[in-house]
Formats: sequence, structure tokens, C-alpha cells
Amino acid sequence: MGSSIKIKMLLAAREMTLQNLADKIIPKTTVQNLSQKIKRDNFSEKDLQAIATACDATFETNFILNDTGKII
Repeated sequence: MGSSIKIKMLLAAREMTLQNLADKIIPKTTVQNLSQKIKRDNFSEKDLQAIATACDATFETNFILNDTGKII
């Protein structure tokens, strides 16, 4: 599942619009910028952290070794 789908699900869970999200993200961004990133599914880890903070959520990214289950 791509980041764009997860962000849309997060917005639905928080009953937020893209405009609400743009207003809460620090540093400030525009709805147009967010919309383009969603279309391209082009988010940096920093973007995703900022979105999580704006939505009062936690963003985690991990590599999990399949043979040992070790989380990196």
C-alpha cells in the first residue's frame, strides 16, 4: 500500500481535509503541494513525519529481516 493511500486513510480517520492538513503541517505547505505529492505518491520520510505530527499520530518505518525477524 502506497503512502498516498495511507495518508487518505489517516485523513478519513481524523475527519480532516487536505486543507486542514496543509494548515497544520510545520513547516507550512500548500494544498497544491500536498495534492501533487499525493498524485505522484512522492513523500520523503520527513514529509511523513510532519503529516503524522499534524494528525496527532506516530509514523514508523522499519526494515524487518525475514529470516530472523530482526527489526532495523
